[in-house]
Amino acid sequence: MPIARNGPIELYYETFGSTDDPTLMMISGGGGQCIAYDEAWCQRFVDRGLRVLRFDNRDVGLSTHLADAPIGPRGECYLLSDMAADAVAVLDAAGVEAAHVLGRSLGGMIAQQMAIEHPQRVLTIISALANTGEAGYGDASPELVKLFNTPHDGPEATIAWFVAGMRACGSPAFVDDEATAAQQRRQIERCFDPAGAARQAYAMYASGSRADGLRNVRTPTLVIHGDKDTLVNPSGGRRTAELIPGARFELIEGMGHDFPPQLWDRLVDLITQHISTHTT
Repeated sequence: MPIARNGPIELYYETFGSTDDPTLMMISGGGGQCIAYDEAWCQRFVDRGLRVLRFDNRDVGLSTHLADAPIGPRGECYLLSDMAADAVAVLDAAGVEAAHVLGRSLGGMIAQQMAIEHPQRVLTIISALANTGEAGYGDASPELVKLFNTPHDGPEATIAWFVAGMRACGSPAFVDDEATAAQQRRQIERCFDPAGAARQAYAMYASGSRADGLRNVRTPTLVIHGDKDTLVNPSGGRRTAELIPGARFELIEGMGHDFPPQLWDRLVDLITQHISTHTT
């Protein structure tokens, strides 16, 4: 299976489409594996003339898990900078000099970090359902914080917990408990490591604000957010677009903290138009 390496970290990745086409790298959210970007979703972009590259972040899926890593003063054993370096290692392994980068939630934060620290490797970024790491922007609702802090143990309890969470923060008109459970079950059958998702969350919180770095980003940026997102309040997306010079902000009506298939047409149009506008 294809593996990229960043020092001791091994990263599983997959590609779809032709190497002759521009690459769209997709970075998953916290705890999400690369298969959270459904193959049918990936194929939409291939049909638009893009090569798609998806991968498992460290601590999820088939990539390296860091159960024995030393823990830092804020609970972290790595930071978003390390995860951005992982993404660059995946580009290297896939033979990609520079890519368009789509990240959602935690993945959007990693995409931002790539634009800050590795601008030469990023053609454009699409930061979706993400915030800037600043306090007061993109906060979760108190009800959702309480729900996500509810203890759950074992695969079936985790699936139920995830379904409840998506019912609370997903796109209200398109919530599908059965489909949500099926997707989560596929991920659990592939790899079950809740502690890995927790380590990713620690990395996010310990990394702090990206505001200063984002003010200096010159990468063409599209910021996408749902107006029904209760996990990352839309203020997180608005603030991202405010900080990055020239960024475009798109608020999607009826969308929560997910990419429901019912909105794929609009999302694919937005993303491919952004890419084509900035492709020379």
